[in-house]
Amino acid sequence: MIMTVKLILSDIDGTILNDNNIVDSGLKESIERLKQKEIPFVLASARSPKGMLPIAQKLDVLDNPIACYNGALVIKDLKNENYSTVFSHGLDNNEVEQIVKIIHDKYPKVSINLYTGADWYVEDTDKWVTIESEITEIDPIVTDVDKLVEKHQIPIHKILLVSDSAEIDKVMNYLRDAVFPNSSFYLSKPNYLEITNSNVSKEKALRELAKAYELDLKDTMTIGDNFNDVPMLKLAGLGVAMQNAPVEVKKCANVVTDSNNQNGVSKAVEKYVL
Repeated sequence: MIMTVKLILSDIDGTILNDNNIVDSGLKESIERLKQKEIPFVLASARSPKGMLPIAQKLDVLDNPIACYNGALVIKDLKNENYSTVFSHGLDNNEVEQIVKIIHDKYPKVSINLYTGADWYVEDTDKWVTIESEITEIDPIVTDVDKLVEKHQIPIHKILLVSDSAEIDKVMNYLRDAVFPNSSFYLSKPNYLEITNSNVSKEKALRELAKAYELDLKDTMTIGDNFNDVPMLKLAGLGVAMQNAPVEVKKCANVVTDSNNQNGVSKAVEKYVL
């Protein structure tokens, strides 16, 4: 079955990266063939621009848009220090202040990470920050988070709260029960709670990109492995779930490809597009 695919939007972690954080070894060659057909391969992730740069470089997709923070910030020309912004959706400043205060008051062991543009701010380099730094190969900026959010001078594109999974479950339930109408909460890992603007999702990013490219959504393909990928898997003309995805996620996709440890993304691109 060869689809009429004119745009591919793909998740990164657990999708094009295997369990050792190594890029799908067949994907660069597939992307070269996609370029010949003028089919953009767009990366979409909860990662920051700096966290996506080395992967975009390896795959040679720096000329395509890149959807950071699950679409809260879509940029182009990532290779340039002054990259251009295609779309930007920051969190509500007052809600950011309230969330930070709740974490400090009720869950002091939780690691608070704030992302704005290409910058990552933390209060101190605790064990969770160290782990994330090793994964992304980025050093955070240590600062007074309270003062940073009180100033309201920069857009906060994402809050990442990290602790052990039991603690994060408590935090998520508390924040969801509180009234934060402009924020959405989801787990990207069992112990990673991501918070973005309620209008932000990979689904919204797909809609915006399809519009920018003047494409019908039926001519798009999305690839992902987790619950935050479900909306874009359902929306695309062809939603592809990884074999390593949870059963509930696979049920929401049109097809299931091999796992992230078996080059599932490049195999899906070859099978359904090339």
